[in-house]
Amino acid sequence: MGDPGGIGAEVIVQALDDPRIRGRARFVIYGFSALLVQEAERRGIEPRWFRIPHESARARKPLFDPVVVLDFSEFGEIESFPHEPSRAGGLASKAYVEEAITDALRPADDPRFIDALVTAPISKESWQMAGYRWPGHTELLENRSRAKRSAMMFWSPRLRVVLATTHLALMEIRNQLTIGRVFDPIDLGHEACRKMGIEHPRIAVTGLNPHAGEKGLFGDEEIRIIQPAIDLARRGGIDARGPFPADTIFIAAAAGEYDLVVAMYHDQGLIPVKLLGWDSAVNWTIGIPFVRTSPDHGTAFDIAGRAKASAGSMIAAIELALRVTENRGAERPPL
Repeated sequence: MGDPGGIGAEVIVQALDDPRIRGRARFVIYGFSALLVQEAERRGIEPRWFRIPHESARARKPLFDPVVVLDFSEFGEIESFPHEPSRAGGLASKAYVEEAITDALRPADDPRFIDALVTAPISKESWQMAGYRWPGHTELLENRSRAKRSAMMFWSPRLRVVLATTHLALMEIRNQLTIGRVFDPIDLGHEACRKMGIEHPRIAVTGLNPHAGEKGLFGDEEIRIIQPAIDLARRGGIDARGPFPADTIFIAAAAGEYDLVVAMYHDQGLIPVKLLGWDSAVNWTIGIPFVRTSPDHGTAFDIAGRAKASAGSMIAAIELALRVTENRGAERPPL
């Protein structure tokens, strides 16, 4: 459910009331039942879930109902969660996702196993206030799943982007960028596109500097790091091209000339994604051993609890999780 002070509860309630979603899978909500009930009443939506106290669910009994809420009510009353970063919100949202990760890593025959995880937004400030030093979900997921490499990929109808670096200060990127950190998202992005039915992905790789460095005039990262990573990918049979100036390549990709863009840093890739697909873009963590998606927006504390939040990106995140799971051949339990 993400940070309980944010819009997680309301977008989940709306998404699971959508006929395009309801009935396509069995859903387990890790969160706070009272907030979900409150948002359902505010929206005039009938609650369609069965509540189980999360502590009693540790018996690992099968969760047969179509929608189950594992209720973490021990973290406080509704009033404990203001619509702003808070220690209470950090403690609760971290507990939700830790429990969900545990279930995603269980053996497939375990009654608590889940095929895919969709995370509502957390507040990184809330996590810091609660004493957690993780930059975000992605780094936590990679650590808990012991993945050797992972990447943030953003999937939208008009543009697909994967990041070479994620939650880093801008001034740190030059120190962290290596051939491997550019090659991995090319390789993982190629694999992800193939999972989604793109047999021969065309991948464009951005430069780090203006004009992709202008042959070393504005920096040499393109020559020392990015071009060797592209060459390595091409030797492995991947159709990777570049490095291209970031101020033009997204135009070509949005027009259909490329299936995926590998961007060097967070805002370089996220600005065009959010501009072209604000209500339909999805964050997909690739490289970890289970499916994880997320809406491409934040906690939106400023509109939380006012029945203004759109569930478009949450619906898209659930739909992508379903598609990836189905394409992996995962067996869904009968309803």
